[in-house]
This record gives sequence, C-alpha cells and structure tokens, in this order.
Amino acid sequence: MQLSCRPVLWQLRHPFRIATGMRTHTQAVLTEIRLGDTVGYGEASMPPYYGETHETATAFLEQVKAVLQKESAPFSTAAIMETIDAIAPGHHAAKASVDIALHDLWGKLEDRPVWQLLGAEPARMIPTSFTLGIDTPEVLREKLAEAAEFQILKVKLGTSDDKAIIRTVREISDKPIYADANQGWNDPEAALDLIHWLAEQNVCLIEQPTPKDDLDAAAWIAERSPLPVIADESFQRLQALDRVKEAFHGVNIKLMKCTGLGEGLRIVRAAREQGLKVMIGCMTESSCGIMAAAALAPYCDFADIDGCWLIGNNPFDMPTLSEGCIELNARPGLGLTNTLQAGH
Repeated sequence: MQLSCRPVLWQLRHPFRIATGMRTHTQAVLTEIRLGDTVGYGEASMPPYYGETHETATAFLEQVKAVLQKESAPFSTAAIMETIDAIAPGHHAAKASVDIALHDLWGKLEDRPVWQLLGAEPARMIPTSFTLGIDTPEVLREKLAEAAEFQILKVKLGTSDDKAIIRTVREISDKPIYADANQGWNDPEAALDLIHWLAEQNVCLIEQPTPKDDLDAAAWIAERSPLPVIADESFQRLQALDRVKEAFHGVNIKLMKCTGLGEGLRIVRAAREQGLKVMIGCMTESSCGIMAAAALAPYCDFADIDGCWLIGNNPFDMPTLSEGCIELNARPGLGLTNTLQAGH
C-alpha cells in the first residue's frame, strides 16, 4: 500500500473563539492510501492546543510510508495501527488520518460502508449539535440562522458573559443546548450555581467545566450537578479512562485525539463497561473526518460532529442531514466524493 499526504488549512466561516483562545483556520493534512486503483481517504485536523502541526504530521507520516509499503491489504487494520502507534508517542491526529484512510480503503475493497465494518446500525443514529463559538449577540444571531437544519445547539461558554450568551440564544431559539466551558470555570461553587441555572434553560449537558488536570474540582461538580458532566480536554486516549471515570459522567471521543476509529470503538465499549455516557465529537474537519466519526455515532449518547459545516473549503461533498442526523448511506467506505483531489 502506498501513502501520500498534503497539508491544507481549513478556513473557518467565522472566527472561532472558545474560553482558551481564538482562531480563523485549522491546520490539517489530507492522507491517501492507495492499493492498485483504489484509494482510501483520511484526515488529520490539528487545532493548536494539541501541539500537532503540518511539519510534525508530515514528518511522522513519512515514517508511516515504510510500514504501509510492507502491507498488502488494509484488512488487519488493528495490527497495522499498533505498529504505527509504536513508531513514536503522540501524533494522535496524524495516526487518525492513517486509521481513517485504512478503513475507507477496506470498505471500498469489500464494497461495504465503514459503519457496517464497525457493526453500527443506522437506525440508531442520533442527532448532531451545531457549534456556536463565543461571539457578539449580532454574530450569534447570524450563526443561529446557519443552524436551521440542526435540532441541537452546542454553545461555547467559559467567560464572564456566559449568562448573556445563553440569554441571546434563548431570545432566538428554544432548541436543546450542549454547553461547553472548555476548561473556563475555575471556581467550582460558582460553576455549580451556573449549571443549576443552565439546567433551567434547557441545557442538556456540560463539557469540560474545569481545567483539564483539576480532576478534584471536576469530580466535586459532577457529584452535585443536575446535568451530565463530560470530559473532553481531560480525556484523549483509552488508557486515560481509568483516570477520569470518577470525575465525570462521560467522555467525549474525538478521532483526532484517540488515533482513529479502531481505538474509538474500543473506548465506546470500555466506557459502557464503566457505566459512562459517551459523546462523539470532532475538531474543525472536512467531510472525511466527520463521516468517519458518524460511523461511530450510533453507539453514542450524544453527537457533536458538525466540523465540516464550520469550514468554507471542504473538498468533499457535504454529508446529508435528515431531522438533524447525519445519514449513513450504503456507499462503500466513507461514501466520500472528493471534489478537489489530494496530490500524489
């Protein structure tokens, strides 16, 4: 199998502000794995706070090429990814791009969709939220208009204006809300008071209320919270599950954090064994990463896989939404049509 990749910048439709910073684009790498005339697509989306860049990803993927050249087929994806994971620690998004491309290639070679390879059931698909970054009331109203097709809103919080943000949203929409503080609440008692108020505003869950390493504060809040508290920045890979399971009600799985679909599915199963809620999330990603995440969504309680709606230069056809849910179609692999071919 032959691997090629090229760096891209996902241009955000609006400047994207969360409690820890703001950006207008996200570095990404599009990956292709070719076997004969069949190509599998993968993606690494790399927001700055996880430390991966175009340079680190492409350098790592150069090392992956030698591994894949020795493999004649993608069907032993778990074993191949174990070898790739051992090349070097970290590089989670770069590894995810390989895992996603292997699954896409595998599905195409067997003429089966990736969700079927994973044993998912389209009838169990859940709606995804649409994310609203921190912004002025005027821009929030503009973003809400763009979210008309979605049944759930995800609202970024973590500032002194949190109540004003929610009030602005509630002036326009009564849709359920997922609230994401992105580590922005440093006072557990004040956070708990706010969570009780948010519960009255039809907010359904809270993501990452406290700094990622302050698990004691997260556990104190989770024990008293009327809403599920979900770990995001505190949780990346499977081995961290034991570390966070007593501090949160659930975990947010992102393929770019956990190295892809193989480990993502293992996290789902392990989290269920621990009685934890499961959310499938995303970075700002193209349809490639989003359709990969969508293949896991039927196993989850909550979905926030809207990344391709947040960028303006998605090189693939957009997913189809039906009643706020991404449709899992019967096309082989991820079912992608690449409208801007990646270089070879």
